[in-house]
Amino acid sequence: MLSTMRFKIIAIILCFTLSVLGKSISEKQTDPDWWKHAVFYQIYPRSFKDSNNDGDGDLKGILQKLSHLKDAGVDALWMSPIMESPQVDQGYDISDYYTIDSIFGNMDDLKNLIHEVHELGLRVILDFVPNHTSDQHEWFKASENGTEEYKDYYVWVDGTPDKPPNNWLSNFRGSAWTWSEKRQQYYLHQFMEQQPDLNYRHPKVHEEMKNILRYYMDLGIDGFRIDAMLCAYEDEELRDEPRSYLPGVGPDESKYLLHIYTNHQPETYELLYEWRQFVDEYAEKHNVETKVLMTEASGTFNQTIYYYGHPDGSTLGAHFCFNFFLIENFNLNISNAYDIMRIVYNWVDDLPKIFIPNWVIGNHDNRRAATRYGPDDRDGWNMLAQLLPGIAVTYNGEEFGQEDGEVTYEQGQDPSARNRSIFEQVSRDFERTPLQWDNTTNAGFNEGAKTWLPVSKKYHELNLASQLDENELSHYNIYKTLVQKRQESPARIGTTDIWALSEDSFVLKRSYENKHIVLAFKLGWHNHTEEESILIPGISCENGTIALTNVGSNYTIGSSVNLQDLKLRPHESLVLDITC
Repeated sequence: MLSTMRFKIIAIILCFTLSVLGKSISEKQTDPDWWKHAVFYQIYPRSFKDSNNDGDGDLKGILQKLSHLKDAGVDALWMSPIMESPQVDQGYDISDYYTIDSIFGNMDDLKNLIHEVHELGLRVILDFVPNHTSDQHEWFKASENGTEEYKDYYVWVDGTPDKPPNNWLSNFRGSAWTWSEKRQQYYLHQFMEQQPDLNYRHPKVHEEMKNILRYYMDLGIDGFRIDAMLCAYEDEELRDEPRSYLPGVGPDESKYLLHIYTNHQPETYELLYEWRQFVDEYAEKHNVETKVLMTEASGTFNQTIYYYGHPDGSTLGAHFCFNFFLIENFNLNISNAYDIMRIVYNWVDDLPKIFIPNWVIGNHDNRRAATRYGPDDRDGWNMLAQLLPGIAVTYNGEEFGQEDGEVTYEQGQDPSARNRSIFEQVSRDFERTPLQWDNTTNAGFNEGAKTWLPVSKKYHELNLASQLDENELSHYNIYKTLVQKRQESPARIGTTDIWALSEDSFVLKRSYENKHIVLAFKLGWHNHTEEESILIPGISCENGTIALTNVGSNYTIGSSVNLQDLKLRPHESLVLDITC
């Protein structure tokens, strides 16, 4: 009897132990390479969904709409900054890294969101702003007061009130230096004067940043998008930067100078390599899935490549650095299909094979893709971004073709556009207007309270709800199909070829064994109105199947087409399945 009871007790203990171990193992997602072919969906929280009708989007609003992200098929959501901030630069001026701004909710809301996202099999990426803080941060206040522990947390330089240390310019116009009467020194700010730059030559700042990363990884955050990485270090000798001599650029504008001493410094790359090692060691120590680093560091290809790590793979940096070339190097008025081909090959051919390419056609800092590339081409551009190899990044609203909103100077919130004369040219408010969920009050963003930016007048006709019918061809259903098609072998692991057939048309071909996914796209560039014959290079068979068309195409999905007699009208885009 006693031995039987002992056996039962041991069995109970063993079962409990195994259940705990089983839970630990099951909680660890099993694919360390999940990010390599992922679709990252950028949420601009203040404009996504307002759950409490106060005019601002919030974390509970995101929670209410998680089913949409699951339905769209994306792999991870990335949220623009949600940490405590005076909102001088819409959250990119953080006053406390460990507190959620009350606009968006609180830390319990974030924990709940992380849990629910993981329950759906998705991941959560946070915006991490390490280059600068708000001038309301306790670190800066203590530093300005000369408190010994924090004295060197920021970049302070001697000078006189009427003579800045050098000619460096802020990204938001004017001098990058502000005089502190309290400290009797200048401090550096590459953005607003309320955003003082941290001093990474001080080891304590390194420790502070790692503590922040650790804190959020402990909460279950799956990675970080690192803002303004290119600005982390500056020339220690404070040398003047040379003129750019760009036409029409005034002496107080950032582009007046070539930023050879404030951007892409060698130490900046080393800092990123340090963070990559830190997050990799964290994941290994805690037996959890890869913690992803995504960096924003706009520059030339050669400057960008080193954010990934050393090209020989000896040192790793970000898992990927945003490829802005389809945004920055394509101008609707002057660029053409040859430019697209060149941009794609620049990444596909020149990026070392150990690194993963990524494709971005829009974000919170650039006019919406549907506006920038032209509304008639919105489906074709989504096809291109989703069918190219590697990672795709979608800005919220791109999945259903949302266009720029209408914002007046008086309604604007963007600090970079505080001068009326430049508002239309530089304001980022137009791409940040509330998401258009349906055709009810305020586009379903909230229940009628005045929104922080105005809802676009286009929402009655252009909204997500109007595109949900699976039996209708819509921008959203095209997007969903594309995300699914990314899982097919040619799109996932196949070779990549792209040809410009004219200045107006190009063909992208993804191939694996005898299967091919082909995008044929006629831009309708410069009002080209004629129908054009498209011949797909490298394909010997006669027929293919229409897998997908743009809204408004003459072709029918599922129909067979003669590849020797394929014609496209302006703004028409087709995805073909070909086996031969």
